[in-house]
Amino acid sequence: MRILVSGASGLIGSALAPFLRSERHEIVPLARSSSAGQPAVAWDPGAGRIDADALEGFDAVVHLAGENIVGRWTAKKKAAIRNSRVRGTRMLAQALASRVRKPAVLLCASAIGYYGHRGDEVVREGSGPGSDFLADVCRDWEAAADPARQAGIRTVHLRFGMVLSASGGALAKMVPAFRLGLGGVLGSGRQYMSWVDLDDVLGAIRQGLTTVSVAGPVNVVAPHPVTNAEFTKTLGRALKRPTPFPVPAFAARMLFGELADALLFSSTRVEPAKLLQAGYRFRYPELEASLRHLLNR
Repeated sequence: MRILVSGASGLIGSALAPFLRSERHEIVPLARSSSAGQPAVAWDPGAGRIDADALEGFDAVVHLAGENIVGRWTAKKKAAIRNSRVRGTRMLAQALASRVRKPAVLLCASAIGYYGHRGDEVVREGSGPGSDFLADVCRDWEAAADPARQAGIRTVHLRFGMVLSASGGALAKMVPAFRLGLGGVLGSGRQYMSWVDLDDVLGAIRQGLTTVSVAGPVNVVAPHPVTNAEFTKTLGRALKRPTPFPVPAFAARMLFGELADALLFSSTRVEPAKLLQAGYRFRYPELEASLRHLLNR
């Protein structure tokens, strides 16, 4: 397949491109600028520009671009988080819908932040949205792809959980403190963390590209979410380090503001119902096996 990928330099995109090329797919980035000798389709979502003519003839599109949510959520930061996702997705969806030779499928990044704080409740793709900032962004983000869906393009919303990778993301930020024996439970530790190994993210994207019955929201999480206390204990065990220092909720809120409640203390217990129904077999369904694989333990 000839596949267009936005966000190709991010945590998922930088792993996805070589993974798909290894399976003999042609990958073209959707980017603000092209690397030397590498073709790319030009766009500038902030300025509302995209080379629509260059979108002709792709078999599939994987749209991963979006402002990093990490950082203190000032009004300016929140606007960048929302606009990069909603405006960029709408612009791309409209451009794809206007093509004569449309792609068969559009896979758009989303997040389990769609569900908001749900405590111990098990949520699946049919569960309703939450009511906080991230839930509102995810709802609007997914709706922004409607022009593509209405034009007959199979559209999949990849609701990513916490992606575990040794090269970036949350795990890479945690490991240095844990190696020093400074890791600990966040707050009560009872909040659920729905995680997924990067290898299974790539596998889920391949499933979405090739399985015509997969459409709409798809939870990209491992089938066995854990509480923060379980995650902390498992990571400490994988690194052979104690985890004696709990992080009080007030301290995290002082450091991170609103982000702390949205990411660190929000509890979302998510089931990957559609992936399992589609026959996807997780390489790393259990947390300890994933961590040992990622940390070479």
